[in-house]
Amino acid sequence: MDISVYRPGELTAADRAAWTSIQSKAHLQGAPELGNPFLSSEFALAVGRCRRGVRIAVVREGGEPVAFLPFQRTATGVGRAIGLGVSDAQGVVHRPGFTFDARELLKACGLAVWEFDHLVDGQTAFAPAATGSFPSPVMDVDQGYDAYLAHLRAQAPKFTRTTLAKERKLARDHEDVRYVHDERDPAALRTLMAWKSAQYRRTGRSDRFAQEWITRLVEQLFHTRSDSFAGVLSVLYADGKPVAAHFGLRSERILACWFPAYDPAFSKYSPGLVLHLRMAEAAAADGIAHLDLGRGQKEYKDSLKTRELTVSEGWVTRRHPVAFGHRARRAPVRALRNTVQSRPELFEPADRLLKRMGRIRSGRT
Repeated sequence: MDISVYRPGELTAADRAAWTSIQSKAHLQGAPELGNPFLSSEFALAVGRCRRGVRIAVVREGGEPVAFLPFQRTATGVGRAIGLGVSDAQGVVHRPGFTFDARELLKACGLAVWEFDHLVDGQTAFAPAATGSFPSPVMDVDQGYDAYLAHLRAQAPKFTRTTLAKERKLARDHEDVRYVHDERDPAALRTLMAWKSAQYRRTGRSDRFAQEWITRLVEQLFHTRSDSFAGVLSVLYADGKPVAAHFGLRSERILACWFPAYDPAFSKYSPGLVLHLRMAEAAAADGIAHLDLGRGQKEYKDSLKTRELTVSEGWVTRRHPVAFGHRARRAPVRALRNTVQSRPELFEPADRLLKRMGRIRSGRT
């Protein structure tokens, strides 16, 4: 393989165009998962402006780029999927029929190990290194919103009926209820991040927006727009103010759901669920094939989904002491987390404890 490794700013316009072209045609060539916006050059470049050690491996055949692997690297050769911890799709973006040796690719990238936690389907060279696979629910809207809603009524009739009734009640109880699919007001984005931070603290989770680089990344992606990629802020308003909002990433055919939140004062109306239905309707009108709700067990995802994709986590390693040490440190933490999340008898008490700690941290009893 002819492999070159670049810093994000060194990637040529021709290489970026080739990357986008591969993603645009992926659904026609049996690999729709490669069209995910988290696998785009725009996402990689944005992370590169916020994090050190971002590199992009470009594989060429006959001088033409055929595959791209964005990653993050430490000085000791520990590699991670780009945006690990916030990225919901990871892997090599490649032309049809392209094959490679995983360890040869790592060697060319100067990596002893490459860690991933949302590896998309079809990554055959990396698949043997996966330590676990997990569902990632999606909402299919390629047949239009009416078809999606009909599926939802058949799959979850009570959920659908209740959510639509709450939307009507919201409209009766409050004035100027409206939905904006692509809100461009930065103040609405700040409101969403404040709600999400409060939710993280309230539920005892780590506050992602307390990490300055994540805030910067979201703000940069909010201002990133092209025909094939955009950061999309969707907002549900009532009485002239936001009551629910979501920020995600859009490619030509996929809307990747990322950061949803709502005003707790409006919780009786389930504004987050109402928002997701309006997102589905607007996405269908824009030609989106599906909304990817992302890995993670949530009741609302089970109610909204039409099917599930699969993502995997694990490590690709070379024979190297750095790889052994990194895996020895990380494997027990992952195993414990996955065990707790997969077993209700463990997850439910752990979740209650986290929420209790969140209430204490927030000064509530």
